[in-house]
Amino acid sequence: MKDTYNTITKASEDVLFKDKNSKFYGYAFPVLNEEAIKLHLNQLKKQHHSARHWCYAYQLGTQESNYVFRANDDGEPNNSAGMPIYGQIKSFEVTNILIVVVRYFGGVKLGVGGLINAYKTAAQMALEHSKIIEKTITVNYVVTFDYKNMNKVMRIIKEKQLKIINQNLELNCKITISVRLKDADAIFEAFNNLYDIKITKLND
Repeated sequence: MKDTYNTITKASEDVLFKDKNSKFYGYAFPVLNEEAIKLHLNQLKKQHHSARHWCYAYQLGTQESNYVFRANDDGEPNNSAGMPIYGQIKSFEVTNILIVVVRYFGGVKLGVGGLINAYKTAAQMALEHSKIIEKTITVNYVVTFDYKNMNKVMRIIKEKQLKIINQNLELNCKITISVRLKDADAIFEAFNNLYDIKITKLND
């Protein structure tokens, strides 16, 4: 099971691609939801208020089975802008990312082939100017137990080298642990098989 994904942690610097007097500014942003996407698009529309097109593509999610994506041509001919941008997201194998290419029309039509090349190149440049990092997909569990069972719980945490996110060690103890996705089922079973110890998955 693949439990890692690639993303960026901060916005790229803007990059510029020129073709026949048209200017294409490329931007890459890390995003986790559609609200963040709208925010970045609105900011760019204010920043480049005299531009002609603000074309973009994004992909959200950490696994192929739950990806949400969209490509927008913003008035350019069908599939000449959004899909070439999205193609670079796929090519660089990144997710939780928004790429916007802002176009200033230079007076000369580029044709569909020219547009595809320009939007693809600007998106590629934005990604090349971004620091791409690998992240691990984790599952969080809450382990609940009486204080007398502390040693049993801590022994598994130590043996499995689990990361403790939060702990409340009073009469009724609670420990929140973070587990790699591929190990999640095995760790759940390890605690679930212990008498008097309860483990529950923490909702995202």
